Amino acid sequence: MKSEVALVTGASSGIGEATAERLAEAGYKVFGTSRRAVPAGHRAVEMLTLDVTSARSVEAAVKEVIRRAGRIDVLVNNAGFGVAPAGAEESSIEQAQSIFDTNFFGIVRMTRAVLPQMRQQGAGRIINIGSVLGFLPMPYGALYAATKHAIEGYSESLDHELRTRGIRVSVIEPAYTKTPFDANFLEPDATLDEYREVRAAVNRRVKEVMATADQPRVVADVVLRAASTARPKVRYTAGGLAGRLRFLRSYMPAGLMDAAIRKDLRLDADTGREVPRPLTSVPS
Repeated sequence: MKSEVALVTGASSGIGEATAERLAEAGYKVFGTSRRAVPAGHRAVEMLTLDVTSARSVEAAVKEVIRRAGRIDVLVNNAGFGVAPAGAEESSIEQAQSIFDTNFFGIVRMTRAVLPQMRQQGAGRIINIGSVLGFLPMPYGALYAATKHAIEGYSESLDHELRTRGIRVSVIEPAYTKTPFDANFLEPDATLDEYREVRAAVNRRVKEVMATADQPRVVADVVLRAASTARPKVRYTAGGLAGRLRFLRSYMPAGLMDAAIRKDLRLDADTGREVPRPLTSVPS
């Protein structure tokens, strides 16, 4: 019996690379993609050049995988980028459109490209890498959070549409993860002096938390579970912090949740308000 075939976008580093390697270890024939050509080396993953913002590039890559392997059983949509923590109005409309073009419409392009093949074979898994910010917005990360909210809604709706055709859709929700992702943040392109101090403070706080973040392998293990289980869920948290945040979002009163978010980012440090413990220190 031939190995199932997986296609992982954004597989040159971070979560995408860890996911591609984990799926290969589990016996999948894996194709990874990157916007720039990646030397073959000794990887167990075949790398293809792909720009998810280009419909032509997406179609060419999917056709190449089908040509080489005959099918696609699992699509992992991981490619994406973020804007460094900043006020929402500090990004131009063009920058906002750019992040949606990659993080959300890239997923739409990839999904549309693989679905004809998956429908024909009557089976398939589409796994979208979301974020806890898809259900718990972060101040000074509004555009990135908005793309992840869009992924949540798209994934759940799509799963309803496709499950009777043998295709399931899941979204993975990691919290902070140690990857080069934050090192590649775009800087906001319309900065305002009014946000200078709080922008710097939130950036410092994010760097503090990243020092204790989960390794990408934590997310990769959850992707494998979603890809291989007989009864996949629509949503999976990845890592202890993500699980706690999902629980708190579901059961903590809205006012306390709001205060805890602000406490975690130290947005009310000078107000003297009595607020809960930071979210990142909530005990498991």
